[in-house]
Amino acid sequence: MTRRAYGVLLVSGRHTHQEMYAAAFAANPRAHLVAVTDEADVDARRKALNEALAKDFKVPYIADLGEALKRDDVAVVSVCAPPDRRGPIIVRCARAGKHLYLDKSLAPRKADIEAIVPAVKRANVKSHMFSFITTNWARQGREWLTSGAIGDIRSIHGDCFFAKGIPGTADSGTVRKEEFPPENHQLLEAKREFDNCGVYPITMIHWLTGKRFTSVRGTTGNYWFAEHQKANIEDFGMLTGTLQGGIPVSVSAGRYGWLSHPAAGVNRVVVVGSERTVVIDANRARLEVFCDESPWSPPKPHPDDPMFFWSTTQAEMDVKPKRVWSPIGANAVSDASYFLDCLDADRESEMSVREAAHATEVLLAMYESAASGKEVRIAGS
Repeated sequence: MTRRAYGVLLVSGRHTHQEMYAAAFAANPRAHLVAVTDEADVDARRKALNEALAKDFKVPYIADLGEALKRDDVAVVSVCAPPDRRGPIIVRCARAGKHLYLDKSLAPRKADIEAIVPAVKRANVKSHMFSFITTNWARQGREWLTSGAIGDIRSIHGDCFFAKGIPGTADSGTVRKEEFPPENHQLLEAKREFDNCGVYPITMIHWLTGKRFTSVRGTTGNYWFAEHQKANIEDFGMLTGTLQGGIPVSVSAGRYGWLSHPAAGVNRVVVVGSERTVVIDANRARLEVFCDESPWSPPKPHPDDPMFFWSTTQAEMDVKPKRVWSPIGANAVSDASYFLDCLDADRESEMSVREAAHATEVLLAMYESAASGKEVRIAGS
């Protein structure tokens, strides 16, 4: 029996997006999971969650990342550690000569990206950050733009809102005051939602146009969830600004509750051209289903994951899929499969750490602007 070509090491376990990344690699005939690992000094809860994912996929748990990186059978490291630990881990993995499959967003600090990008370049390894650019709807949208049919781009707007959680619990009379640099990116009960969701349209707009963001004005708010408000984390954010060439750009993103959308949420980019306007939408084309089936109802909150960030907690609470909207079209290859294609062809990903680092620059500029109330210019653009 021929052994699968790419051994994949998983950094961090359950209650991260590693749950879906691991499943995607395990399902691909070119890859095999080697082990789950993490930094040696993680707390007891994180260690237990790491061990649980190792058990899920019937692989060992190696409690010391340094020891795991010494393995010759590891070609790819899927890094899904919590954001505050992510940057140094990525650098360690690059220096060990491993290709990098990375959670979004890349890392939460400017110092992180200033270390990651040169480390990956020096190591001469391939890198890829998860995004939506590998989906069929995104690829179709890029074809429309590159065909020239819309004419010159006059403006562009992106939305990404996740329909999860029980809204209506935030104190709407309290005006949010943003902090910079932003802290508490990922807690048990809340995430910074502009970072978590806004990274998708930011990377999409950069990829679709090939243009960098040059300036940003931002604002954040607490409109729906007491969990976010208590943790001093926004559930909504918006930026306006410019792309190279002076093109106006805007992005809105956040989380707004289970029943705010008939599917998983709004996920689209609207491009206004001199000849026509194009809407690039994850929910188009679709069937809308109306029948006598009982209406979908939200699950009870999970005690360890009230927002249902993770697939394992959704499974534990038997969360049913929404079935009102049904997308039409062929299924895309998984994002993990796209990265394996890059490795097979010895080519760079279209969402390598260089592009991912620019998204972090934009996110940080947005938070800085939200805190100061001033426009922030993005260096090097």
